[in-house]
Amino acid sequence: MNQKYIVSAAPHLKEKQMTVSSVMWQVVLALMPALAMAVFFYGFKSLALTVYGVFAAIVTEYAIQKLRKIPVSISDGSAVVTGILVAFNLNVASPWWLPVIGSVFAIAIGKQIFGGLGHNLFNPALLGRAFLLASWPSLVTANWTATKPAFSFMFNSINGLNPASIPAAAPAAFTGATPLAAMKTARELSDSNPELAQQLVDRLASVDTISNIFLGNIGGVIGEVSALALLIGAAFLAYRYIISWRIPISYIFTVFILTYAFGGMHGLFSASILLPVFHIFSGGLILGAFFMATDMVTSPVTRKGMLIFGIGAGILTTVIRLWGGYPEGVSYSILLMNCCVPLIDKWSAPKPFGEVKK
Repeated sequence: MNQKYIVSAAPHLKEKQMTVSSVMWQVVLALMPALAMAVFFYGFKSLALTVYGVFAAIVTEYAIQKLRKIPVSISDGSAVVTGILVAFNLNVASPWWLPVIGSVFAIAIGKQIFGGLGHNLFNPALLGRAFLLASWPSLVTANWTATKPAFSFMFNSINGLNPASIPAAAPAAFTGATPLAAMKTARELSDSNPELAQQLVDRLASVDTISNIFLGNIGGVIGEVSALALLIGAAFLAYRYIISWRIPISYIFTVFILTYAFGGMHGLFSASILLPVFHIFSGGLILGAFFMATDMVTSPVTRKGMLIFGIGAGILTTVIRLWGGYPEGVSYSILLMNCCVPLIDKWSAPKPFGEVKK
């Protein structure tokens, strides 16, 4: 026998170990289906805004690393990922300079000020979005427009839903709104017109509406247009073992349980089973759960810690959506959980095998 056997210590790797660069560029590849759907539904301006964000992120990282006199690492793809995610959190009606400023803030304040990749406490893209939302809220949250989709297809007969008196602002509040904004408005009508509010919630939490949300026939930000496209990218990352199931699944499952328990209009567990499905596919939950909460730098490293992180983000998201003043809570929930990661890792660290108590 001429076979040659090589004996080495564990672990025994069957393929080359992943590098930061390979991981980041695969994340970029996983985001391409969502970008393609955004171009299809919203037009080429969504691609232009994404290019602006990526370009600003690369230039900012290059400039700061040159000023710090450290090796330039723009080729690792991390700045590209940040630029894409910043643009993905903006609507297509945004001016060109909005993703530029968001990416500059994300790289400079969210990443490089902490020492660069691997040292940042917060997800840079979400920090950039939070800065834009605090600085230009009307530009970030208003003017939901699209080339092909019209979310108002659900409300074109709003006046026929209920012959009772309907607030004059109701049709305007729903026409062109994002699904979560429409749900928030419907819940706010529960005191003045509970019957109308229930009919609107039922229409939102319907198979027709959810199917449109799932495919992308909605108004919203660039990266949230199609849950299907995001899930395709997430499946690719999971197949490549780049992300773990623990954070996104615990996050989504928590939102599902809590919105089913507390999302109904008539008390505990009065919601339709379709309501939590609506909450899962609406807004930035899929994007945040699979592409932002799983960030290797700003998420826990232990298995138990990942579950705690996902559950905590799910609780915060549900609280903000149902009772907060803002219809969406994914960004802030992940940022708040980022603050807790050091403590979560400390509390969830496994005990060394064979440890003897003193």
